[in-house]
Amino acid sequence: MSLPLDSFTPLQQTQKTDVINRPSTTLWQDARRRFKKNPLAMGGLIVLVLICLFGFGGPFLSHFNYYSNDLSHTLNPPSWVHPFGTDELGRDILTRAMYGTQISLAIGFGSVLINLTIGIIYGGISGYVGGRIDNLMQRFIDIIFSVPDMLYVILLMVLLGSGLRNIFIVLGIEYWVTMARIIRGQILTLREQEFVLAARTLGASTPRILFKHLLPNTVGQIIVVSALQIPAAIFMEAFLSFIGLGVQPPWVSLGYMAAEGRGNIPGSAFALIFPAALIAILMLSFNFIGDGLRDAFDPKMRK
Repeated sequence: MSLPLDSFTPLQQTQKTDVINRPSTTLWQDARRRFKKNPLAMGGLIVLVLICLFGFGGPFLSHFNYYSNDLSHTLNPPSWVHPFGTDELGRDILTRAMYGTQISLAIGFGSVLINLTIGIIYGGISGYVGGRIDNLMQRFIDIIFSVPDMLYVILLMVLLGSGLRNIFIVLGIEYWVTMARIIRGQILTLREQEFVLAARTLGASTPRILFKHLLPNTVGQIIVVSALQIPAAIFMEAFLSFIGLGVQPPWVSLGYMAAEGRGNIPGSAFALIFPAALIAILMLSFNFIGDGLRDAFDPKMRK
């Protein structure tokens, strides 16, 4: 027995099931949103901005310079005139800390820029070409990794000599191997994707595929690794200056100030405490920012 068609009534839907409640966002918008929700990362970014203002803007407000001696005011404790005190030559520690912050930040960013250039090119070529060339290039990296970082840096500084320029060179060529391996891993994952095959089919050259299609897709990893390598470079410079292989007068860095201040312990410990505290704050800020960027670019953190 069949029922007439007019006996069927359509189901009344009470809500729309095909509505997208979340607005569409790009990778950078989503990463920025997650980064802003990370209190430690935002706190580190704010502190870093304040330190940059302290280092690059503070000298314009100071009445002293970082190199003039005043032997009548040696090792004065902190006061209204000298908030950080004076060192053994009567120089204002606050002003020297401002210029030392400039040098330490410049070394951190400059060395990372060098290792970015070397690591991206080396790792990109190794990952994209593959085969025997990739194997030979990675064995060279294994040889470098077999030497302890500290020994490697000290040997290079002894060979090249101390000085600001050589610190840039040594720290730049010391950290590129980590960047190269990360870039290689990313390229190995991406080179078999459909957009790369399509570019090859259309006749795109190898440099174009590498720099136009592959490397832009690794920017997130590059930013994260760079943010974490900057504090490592700052600490390494401070260590080299502490043992006498780093920045030399008339230049001054936070590590060099700490090395000078250690001779005044225990009577005038403030000469060591203030530059050491700035180094610690800088490293914590960059580490918090790096951790926040890592979480922001992690697809697993997407909600």
